[in-house]
Amino acid sequence: MAQILLSRKAACNTHGQDSSYFLGLQEYENDPYDPKTNPTGIIQMGLAENQLSFDLLESWLQRHPDAAGLRRFGRVVFRELALFQDYHGLPEFKRVSAGFQQHNVRLQALADLMGDLRDNKIEIDPRKLVLTAGATSANEILMFCLAEPGEAFLIPTPYYPGFDRDLKWRTGAEIVPVHCSSSNGFRITRAALEKAYQGARKRNLSVKGVLVTNPSNPLGTTMSRNELGALVDFVVAKDVHLISDEIYSGTTFDSPRFVSVTEAIEGRAHVSDRVHVVYSLSKDLGLPGFRVGAIYSNNEAVVAAATKMSSFGLVSSQTQYLLSALLSDEEFKGNYTGENQKRIKQRHDRLVQGLGRSGISCLKSNAGLFCWVDMRHLLRSNTLEGEMELWREIVYEVGLNISPGSSCHCDEPGWFRVCFANMSAETLDVAMRRLQDFVASGRARDGDSRQRKKPILGKWMLTLSSSDRRSERGC
Repeated sequence: MAQILLSRKAACNTHGQDSSYFLGLQEYENDPYDPKTNPTGIIQMGLAENQLSFDLLESWLQRHPDAAGLRRFGRVVFRELALFQDYHGLPEFKRVSAGFQQHNVRLQALADLMGDLRDNKIEIDPRKLVLTAGATSANEILMFCLAEPGEAFLIPTPYYPGFDRDLKWRTGAEIVPVHCSSSNGFRITRAALEKAYQGARKRNLSVKGVLVTNPSNPLGTTMSRNELGALVDFVVAKDVHLISDEIYSGTTFDSPRFVSVTEAIEGRAHVSDRVHVVYSLSKDLGLPGFRVGAIYSNNEAVVAAATKMSSFGLVSSQTQYLLSALLSDEEFKGNYTGENQKRIKQRHDRLVQGLGRSGISCLKSNAGLFCWVDMRHLLRSNTLEGEMELWREIVYEVGLNISPGSSCHCDEPGWFRVCFANMSAETLDVAMRRLQDFVASGRARDGDSRQRKKPILGKWMLTLSSSDRRSERGC
């Protein structure tokens, strides 16, 4: 009876919550690892959070108590922040308020950050920014703006599992995977795009655009200017849109440098109205709980419609006020970006080395908070079933929540996304020791496996030596 009283949308089971990606997150919540209270629990390696530079943010807050205390020059501004806000966003966030300017020249707080992360190769116009409650909201709003229910977007695989929820559930839009291959490092090709496009047409799906993540989630790679140029050529030829989700742009820690699609279309004014960028502060600043995202578009109609839709998911005035002060501090911003990228690289290298000790390799990457890990040699069968069997063993026996490639729509079994920035170095080392024990035991392929609620105790339970701790200082 309760089901009958619900709307069709509420009653349907198309949210995507039954994906192995979400199931792994749930298993972690049921048995979270803690070095003291639950040392046999599951270690969370399926969540792309950046916890590596919180100390820098906390230090800034201690030095600027007025910002966190809702004060301007010692005067409480609670009342003006608590009252109704325009859904265009506070001027203090899209343009830094005079109270936090230095010589009245610090303007365009969020726009300046986006420009800085793109090496100031292009100028971000704050009038073309739409603030949203995170990148999830930004992507969904763009779907509402660009596609009717039943119309499709092409997305190269592997892609972020949450897109199946974010882009489709409420909008009714469809996703058509563009299957990329490990033979070329999962790079997007014109042939793969064309195959997906024609496949959609055969299904009578109207293709409205292409969505890419750059840097890629889950690959951790950046697209070259040539690749972006070819992608733009494709959307122009098909008369469709291009969405570039660039929420990991500030995590690029190695060459080649990050190239934004906004840079790739410089001088191509006739295509700029079909190219849209999604950004957020969740990954670069490690602030997913603040729910700060943005759409950047040269298309005035999209900006106008998205601004109206953003009223259903606003960024709080308090959050905007605090971040306007933070992002106007040029010294902090410059120091943070460089140090954060340095720490991400150090932690990335630590994971790669730990996996290497188990004979496991990764796709070469230069960005992101994860690695795309090749475990094909550990499969008992080169099938989806074989991948899921290995995934269950790693979750329940080894006690690591990682994301199987199939949850990212990868059609080559045996690839996994493994996150490294949401835990301490000590916890990462424990995870690598567990995995090393698992591979060394031969349980991965000998068929002698049992699901367990707790992983088998092994050498990974040993206390880390003082040298292990010293090696992480400053990372």
